[in-house]
Amino acid sequence: MIRVAVSLARREFTRFARQPQRVIGAIAQPLMFWAFLGAGMGTSFKPAGMEQMTYLEYFYPGVMVMMLLFASIFSCITIIEDRDAGFLQGVLVAPVSRLAIVLGKVMGSVLIALVQVLLFTIAAPFLGLSFSVGGFLLLLAGFVLTGTGFAALGFLIAWGMKSTSGFHAVMMVFLMPLWMLSGALFPVSGAAGWINVVMAINPVHHALNIIRAPFYGDAMSMLASPAYLLSLAVTIAWAVVCLILSMKRVEKREKGA
Repeated sequence: MIRVAVSLARREFTRFARQPQRVIGAIAQPLMFWAFLGAGMGTSFKPAGMEQMTYLEYFYPGVMVMMLLFASIFSCITIIEDRDAGFLQGVLVAPVSRLAIVLGKVMGSVLIALVQVLLFTIAAPFLGLSFSVGGFLLLLAGFVLTGTGFAALGFLIAWGMKSTSGFHAVMMVFLMPLWMLSGALFPVSGAAGWINVVMAINPVHHALNIIRAPFYGDAMSMLASPAYLLSLAVTIAWAVVCLILSMKRVEKREKGA
């Protein structure tokens, strides 16, 4: 099963690397969003307790989450393309575990996302941000868990879709609000009451927390923080639930098949 999953993941990454326009678009779009929005907000970003923080710095972890989001969207589109090309049908009739299909697609998406977001991490020192070795390991774990949650959710939605345009529309309408209400664009403390409630139950908000935390604390203090551990638990649960639902979806026979 692991061999099949690794083969499918390697295929996803090879396909990504051989499409330069996809590589450029996946990296350039979040970068432009970060630079333009950060420059536009400028000195007007002065929430209570964050007077010394620029919007570029505040928005930095949010762009990382956006990169993970976009990587999962574009990677899961290949499920529909593989079905149209007949490749997916060939995999389904092969004597391989359905779990291997889910893990292969998700692993490929996470690997693609990791390459992009780790390259973006190089900008951290220019913003005055740093992290310890332990902090970097926790940051890396946050990337993997968040990418897994997005990729598994994207897989779940893409499996029953018939067209790439329909899938892209559904993902943008469904996932972009989750990202926008995660605290990536504005602090939770400054939001309206009902938005605070939505943010509190939004798994992407907790994923953003575990990605933001390593830039402002050491590993030991984070692992002793109830707030960090809660966000970590929610993110793990989100990834696991999405993986389980994806496996259940793959095992379900399509109507008319």
